[in-house]
Amino acid sequence: MAATLQKIGKGMAYTGAGILGAVALYLGTSFILSRIPVGTRTPPTEGTIEAYILSNGVHTDIVLPVRTSQIDWSEFIPYTDTPASDTTMRYVGFGWGDKGFYLDTPTWADLKASTAFEAMFWLSSSAMHTTFYHEPSEGPDCVRIYLKPTDYIRLIEFIKTSFRYDTQGRVQHIAGHSYGRYDAFYEAKRVYNLFYTCNTWANDGLKVANQKAALWTPFDSGIFYQYQ
Repeated sequence: MAATLQKIGKGMAYTGAGILGAVALYLGTSFILSRIPVGTRTPPTEGTIEAYILSNGVHTDIVLPVRTSQIDWSEFIPYTDTPASDTTMRYVGFGWGDKGFYLDTPTWADLKASTAFEAMFWLSSSAMHTTFYHEPSEGPDCVRIYLKPTDYIRLIEFIKTSFRYDTQGRVQHIAGHSYGRYDAFYEAKRVYNLFYTCNTWANDGLKVANQKAALWTPFDSGIFYQYQ
């Protein structure tokens, strides 16, 4: 009996050490790769589009003007999908992420182990969260960027292809879900996992738009490090 318990104890110790080693490798790799910059910051010149990178401390959104000559986002995701239906809002933020986290975990206190497990290991679906703003305020968690028209067109396509569409080619609004009066959720493509998170999506969007970004990052800090 003692020998059996000893074997079990050793097995648990090896398993624990393996998990800690994997976590350390993941965190170490993400730290190193998030410090490697790609792209450059576009200066404000005539014709550039003013946009923002916005974080809530965990999750990064890309915030864009509702209307430009390239697109009117209110025709793609209507104001009426939000509780306020406020057509005076001039900017709209886009954030991709795990559907379970978005809909079932409004605060960290609501996080369930099953939700986290499904999100980390390719077992859940994804959603797009959109939020309308009058105009974001620059600060530690909000950075203004400028996009050349050709780069903005690439970013538009990147965002559009992240949505899931119905048979009529329309975005699929997830009715009855919002964090406040100015946001809405939509069905999205791809699957959230350890290596492709909400922040990885935002970082990839910046890359597509030829903006300054990290080589790879699962965390918002990796993006904002490049704009210090």
